[in-house]
Amino acid sequence: MDKAKSNKQQTVYGIRPVMEAIESGKQIDKILLQNGLSGALISELRSKIREAGLTFQFVPVEKLNRTVRDANHQGVVALISPIEYQSIYDIVPLLFEQGRTPMLLMLDRVTDVRNLGAIARTAECTGVDAIIIPAHGSAQINEDAIKTSSGALLRIPVCREDNLKTVINYAKQSGLQVCAATEKGNDLYTDVDFRKPTLLIMGAEETGVSNEYLKISDHRAKLPIVGEVQSLNVSVATGVFLYEILRQRR
Repeated sequence: MDKAKSNKQQTVYGIRPVMEAIESGKQIDKILLQNGLSGALISELRSKIREAGLTFQFVPVEKLNRTVRDANHQGVVALISPIEYQSIYDIVPLLFEQGRTPMLLMLDRVTDVRNLGAIARTAECTGVDAIIIPAHGSAQINEDAIKTSSGALLRIPVCREDNLKTVINYAKQSGLQVCAATEKGNDLYTDVDFRKPTLLIMGAEETGVSNEYLKISDHRAKLPIVGEVQSLNVSVATGVFLYEILRQRR
């Protein structure tokens, strides 16, 4: 009979242990499956993965061997999140009940782990109430991210949500203004009144904030750039926005 095993409490491996982890509701970031796996148990596992809406990836056996060294992984490894994700739908009402002016940060497809960590560090320093990331297409919150954040990811609430558009609409209905950072914006970042309850959206360096989110944002704000390089690292740009928000609120 298989027994659940872990590696630094960051992984669960083996077919049945991973199924048990899914059933128990563990915070799973991603499941790695060995290329070419088949059979009844694998079919059952994939069904559970789909039902739980989890991300999975087919990988060579060498990657699994590196992930859990000297372990009988049976071709299946689940990467467990080192943090407990929270729900933005619980956080927003609580902030208003406490008489606070919410400041939320949404990261749209920021996939670099170190950028995520650096952003979280600045967010915690500037008093951001929660970071929102998509359930799919975002950097993993792993040891590297936590280290880069100087532990901020262990202190600031992180919400991993399935549908960011739904979150944006919920924020607007709850009385938050939505500001998307984009070089396509008409307003400078200093022109937005950030003393109001705010959801700030930062996008990936290559593609920026998704067009569907830009369309429903209340403000599309840009940073002034006078050099020949026409974009900033997303963690740097986020820092500029967050410190402008802090400046206005102080």
